[in-house]
Amino acid sequence: MSLVTAPQDTPVWVNTNRCKACDVCVSMCPAGVLAMIAAPSSTLGSMIEVVNPEACIGCKDCELHCPDFAIYVADRKEYKFAKITDEAKDRSEAIKNNKFRKLSA
Repeated sequence: MSLVTAPQDTPVWVNTNRCKACDVCVSMCPAGVLAMIAAPSSTLGSMIEVVNPEACIGCKDCELHCPDFAIYVADRKEYKFAKITDEAKDRSEAIKNNKFRKLSA
Protein backbone atom coordinates (compact mmCIF):
# COMPACT_ATOMS: atom_id res chain seq x y z
CA MET A 1 0.00 0.00 0.00
CA SER A 2 1.38 3.35 -1.06
CA LEU A 3 1.72 6.24 1.40
CA VAL A 4 0.98 8.79 -1.33
CA THR A 5 -2.04 8.42 -3.58
CA ALA A 6 -1.73 9.66 -7.15
CA PRO A 7 -4.01 12.43 -8.31
CA GLN A 8 -6.57 10.83 -10.64
CA ASP A 9 -5.25 10.05 -14.14
CA THR A 10 -1.78 11.38 -13.31
CA PRO A 11 1.28 9.17 -13.80
CA VAL A 12 3.85 11.48 -12.21
CA TRP A 13 3.61 14.65 -10.15
CA VAL A 14 5.89 17.04 -8.28
CA ASN A 15 5.64 18.66 -4.86
CA THR A 16 7.12 22.03 -5.87
CA ASN A 17 7.33 23.08 -2.22
CA ARG A 18 9.96 20.38 -1.66
CA CYS A 19 11.71 20.57 -5.05
CA LYS A 20 14.99 22.49 -5.19
CA ALA A 21 15.19 22.30 -9.01
CA CYS A 22 18.37 20.22 -9.05
CA ASP A 23 17.27 18.54 -12.36
CA VAL A 24 18.36 15.06 -11.24
CA CYS A 25 14.92 13.67 -12.09
CA VAL A 26 15.06 15.17 -15.59
CA SER A 27 18.47 13.62 -16.18
CA MET A 28 17.17 10.20 -15.11
CA CYS A 29 13.97 10.14 -17.19
CA PRO A 30 14.35 7.84 -20.22
CA ALA A 31 11.08 9.01 -21.82
CA GLY A 32 11.37 12.81 -21.80
CA VAL A 33 8.46 13.24 -19.42
CA LEU A 34 10.13 15.91 -17.29
CA ALA A 35 11.87 19.21 -18.08
CA MET A 36 12.95 22.38 -16.35
CA ILE A 37 11.02 25.60 -16.97
CA ALA A 38 11.83 29.18 -16.09
CA ALA A 39 10.46 30.12 -12.67
CA PRO A 40 11.81 33.52 -11.62
CA SER A 41 10.32 33.22 -8.12
CA SER A 42 12.20 29.95 -7.51
CA THR A 43 15.55 30.04 -5.69
CA LEU A 44 17.44 28.74 -8.73
CA GLY A 45 15.25 30.51 -11.30
CA SER A 46 13.75 27.31 -12.65
CA MET A 47 11.37 24.54 -11.62
CA ILE A 48 10.55 21.02 -12.74
CA GLU A 49 7.50 20.48 -14.93
CA VAL A 50 5.79 17.33 -16.13
CA VAL A 51 5.78 18.18 -19.85
CA ASN A 52 4.77 14.84 -21.41
CA PRO A 53 2.80 12.85 -18.81
CA GLU A 54 1.34 10.51 -21.45
CA ALA A 55 4.86 9.21 -22.18
CA CYS A 56 5.58 8.10 -18.59
CA ILE A 57 6.63 4.45 -18.50
CA GLY A 58 6.41 4.15 -14.70
CA CYS A 59 10.07 3.24 -14.23
CA LYS A 60 10.27 5.42 -11.08
CA ASP A 61 13.87 6.47 -11.84
CA CYS A 62 12.92 10.10 -11.15
CA GLU A 63 11.29 9.26 -7.81
CA LEU A 64 14.08 6.96 -6.68
CA HIS A 65 16.83 9.48 -7.43
CA CYS A 66 15.16 12.64 -6.10
CA PRO A 67 17.24 13.85 -3.15
CA ASP A 68 14.30 15.84 -1.77
CA PHE A 69 11.52 13.23 -2.11
CA ALA A 70 9.64 15.79 -4.20
CA ILE A 71 8.56 13.68 -7.17
CA TYR A 72 6.12 10.81 -7.15
CA VAL A 73 5.11 8.16 -9.66
CA ALA A 74 1.73 6.45 -9.52
CA ASP A 75 1.48 2.80 -8.56
CA ARG A 76 0.99 0.41 -11.45
CA LYS A 77 -2.34 -0.59 -9.90
CA GLU A 78 -3.52 3.03 -10.12
CA TYR A 79 -2.34 3.98 -13.61
CA LYS A 80 -1.70 2.32 -16.98
CA PHE A 81 1.71 3.53 -18.12
CA ALA A 82 3.01 3.95 -21.67
CA LYS A 83 5.60 1.78 -23.33
CA ILE A 84 8.92 3.39 -24.22
CA THR A 85 9.03 4.53 -27.85
CA ASP A 86 11.78 5.80 -30.12
CA GLU A 87 10.05 9.20 -30.08
CA ALA A 88 10.20 9.28 -26.26
CA LYS A 89 13.88 8.30 -26.28
CA ASP A 90 14.65 11.02 -28.82
CA ARG A 91 12.71 13.60 -26.78
CA SER A 92 14.61 12.60 -23.65
CA GLU A 93 17.93 13.02 -25.43
CA ALA A 94 16.85 16.39 -26.86
CA ILE A 95 15.84 17.66 -23.39
CA LYS A 96 19.18 16.55 -21.95
CA ASN A 97 21.04 18.25 -24.83
CA ASN A 98 18.98 21.40 -24.15
CA LYS A 99 20.45 21.67 -20.62
CA PHE A 100 17.37 19.91 -19.20
CA ARG A 101 15.12 22.75 -20.37
CA LYS A 102 11.68 22.32 -21.89
CA LEU A 103 11.83 22.08 -25.68
CA SER A 104 10.25 24.81 -27.77
CA ALA A 105 7.02 23.86 -29.48
